[in-house]
Amino acid sequence: MSYLSDIFKNFSARPDTEDGVFSEDEVRLANRNSGILLETLDHDITPTGLHYLLIHFDVPRIDLTAHRLEFGRGFDAPYSLSVDDIRSLPQQTLPVTLECAGNGRTSLSPRAHSMPWGMEAVGTSEWTGTPLAPLIERAQPGAGTIEISFTGTDRGFDKGVEHAFGRSLTLEQIASMDVLLVHAMNGQPLLPQHGAPLRIIVPGWYGMASVKWLKTIEALDSPYQGFQQVSTYRYRDNKNDSGTPVTSMRVKSLMTPPGIPDWITRQRHLQAGPVTVSGRAWSGDGADIVKVEFNDSLGWQVARLAPSKGQYDWAKWSIEWNPAPGEYVLNCRATDSNGDTQPLEPRWDASGFGNNAVQQVDVFVDDA
Repeated sequence: MSYLSDIFKNFSARPDTEDGVFSEDEVRLANRNSGILLETLDHDITPTGLHYLLIHFDVPRIDLTAHRLEFGRGFDAPYSLSVDDIRSLPQQTLPVTLECAGNGRTSLSPRAHSMPWGMEAVGTSEWTGTPLAPLIERAQPGAGTIEISFTGTDRGFDKGVEHAFGRSLTLEQIASMDVLLVHAMNGQPLLPQHGAPLRIIVPGWYGMASVKWLKTIEALDSPYQGFQQVSTYRYRDNKNDSGTPVTSMRVKSLMTPPGIPDWITRQRHLQAGPVTVSGRAWSGDGADIVKVEFNDSLGWQVARLAPSKGQYDWAKWSIEWNPAPGEYVLNCRATDSNGDTQPLEPRWDASGFGNNAVQQVDVFVDDA
């Protein structure tokens, strides 16, 4: 049996991992996918080139002038739209924070063999498009429809299964959430890596739901069986567990590390004296952030909290810190309007999804 056959047709299991040691495959994934730079968290809207990226397969080559979005199988009034057609529809711009479901995977032990995210897989953009619900209504989902599927043009193998990336939402979810069919990001047409020419944005959910390079929308009278919905993006206690679906983002916060970094370790050096520490906090399903706390190893203090600018984007927090010389481990933790607070330790998940444990920043404070 050939090696290629093993990879593409006879997949058995991903390799075991060792804490702190990353395979060549994982390093290759890290070189293809980028996260936000924590020192840029001060931006209300993440500059487009700094927004996190996760690309499962290849960025497809799409002729923007010929591309059409098909409302196809399962609709009683199927139709298609060009990008220009979509731009001519009623437009809406929403600031939305997106986070990868695998953000923080490297903090779990043992971790899953996959994209080795630290904590940087997040960003907030202003997404422009047209509300999806009226377009679904126009296509007239057939009797018995329970879900709507969204399929992109990107295609590849995962765990030996060839498929195009796809996800689904129920009719109730589409009706209750502000799902957008998007063609622009931060006032400019979508870039190829961010899903050009069309994608959906599902506010409040982890990024896997916001299908990029969107080609086909279908109405289903039975639960969607696409690989990226039934075989991954599920919380599991072990690899044999059927699990529960990953959906809305868990409450989380990050800080901009104070001081200046060591090039390799990223540990921070700071002169003694007053300094403002700040960062961002967010949660899923439109829940508000009601409190952010800061800890310098000497106890938790409540930070100042500025309101977010929209229902689905992050809030800014800040606090004045006046450390004496010494070594510190800084933490921040957020609480949302549902009463959920970030845990101090990661919750175990076999695939490394949904880790919202508190951030830790090592800081050495020097005598000024």
